[in-house]
Amino acid sequence: MTPPDPALLRLLRTLKALDYRFVAVTPETHRRVLARPGDPERGDLRDVFGWNRPFQPESLPAELLAGGVEEAGDGLVRSRYRVASLEAQLFLHSSYPTDDEHAVFFGPDTYRFARFIEAELEGRPAPRSILDIGCGTGAGGLTAAALAPGARVMLSDVNPAALSLAAVNAAAAGVAVELIEGSGVPAAAGAPELIVANPPYIADDDAGRSYRDGGGAIGSGLSLEWAFEGARRLAPGGRMLLYTGVAIVGGEDRVRAQLEAGLPALGCGLRYSEIDPDVFGEELDKPPYAGVERIVAVGAVIEKLRSQ
Repeated sequence: MTPPDPALLRLLRTLKALDYRFVAVTPETHRRVLARPGDPERGDLRDVFGWNRPFQPESLPAELLAGGVEEAGDGLVRSRYRVASLEAQLFLHSSYPTDDEHAVFFGPDTYRFARFIEAELEGRPAPRSILDIGCGTGAGGLTAAALAPGARVMLSDVNPAALSLAAVNAAAAGVAVELIEGSGVPAAAGAPELIVANPPYIADDDAGRSYRDGGGAIGSGLSLEWAFEGARRLAPGGRMLLYTGVAIVGGEDRVRAQLEAGLPALGCGLRYSEIDPDVFGEELDKPPYAGVERIVAVGAVIEKLRSQ
C-alpha cells in the first residue's frame, strides 16, 4: 500500500491546527461565487483552499504551499487542491473546476451521505468491517469508521487519484485503512458487515467523468449494479447504506421498483426514503433528461437476513 503523500498530509494538519473550515458547495454555486471579484493580495485560507481563487504565492508560508500550485497568470498561482471540512475532519479534493475525468469530488452530496450514515449507525452495534465503494475522498468510510472504533476499514475506487487523496484524508483523521483499486465490491473485501456507497448518478454522456457518470438508464446503472452486488456479498445480518440520486419520470422511481423486485431473492430487505426531493435541477435542460421531472436524492438501506 502506498503511504499517504507527506506534503499533503502536512498541509491538512497545518490547516487543522489553524482551525480552517470550509463548506463545499455545488459547482454552479461555486461558479457564481468565483465570478465575484477577489483580493489576490490577501491569501485568505478560505479563498485559497475553499474557493480556489488565484493568490500571490508570497502571501502564504511554505508549509501551506506543500500541496503544490499551478500558474494562474499575472504572477498569481492557484492551489492544485481544495480542502473541505466535514464536522471535525478536513478532506482534500480536486481543484475547481472538476472537469477532468479523474477529478475527485466533494460537495453537498457528501454532507447528505455522511448524515445518512450517521443516522443509520447511531444506537446500533458497531460493524467490525466497513467497505466504502467508490470512496472518492473517503468521506463515507471515514464517517462510518468514527462510529466503529477498531473496525477493519476498506476504501475502494476505480480512480487511483481518489485513493491517493483518500489515503491522506484517512491519515489526517487517524484512521488505518486498506486501499483497493477497482470497481464494485472487490474480492479482497470478503463479506463486509457494512457497505457504504455514494455512486455517481448523473447521465454525464458528453464528459464521461468517472466521479459523475452513473451509466445505464439516466444515470442509474452503477447504483443498481452496486446495490445488487453489495447485497450478494454482505455478511449475514450486514447492511448496505446506499446514497444515490434517481431521475423521476412520470412520478415513478424506477430504481426503487427494481430494488424492491430483486432484493428478496438475494435474502435482503429494503428500507428506502427520499433525502432531498430536488437536486441538480440544472441537469434537466440537457438531452438525457428529456421527460425527467426531477432528480431526487435517496437513501436505501439494504439488510442481509441472518441464516435461519
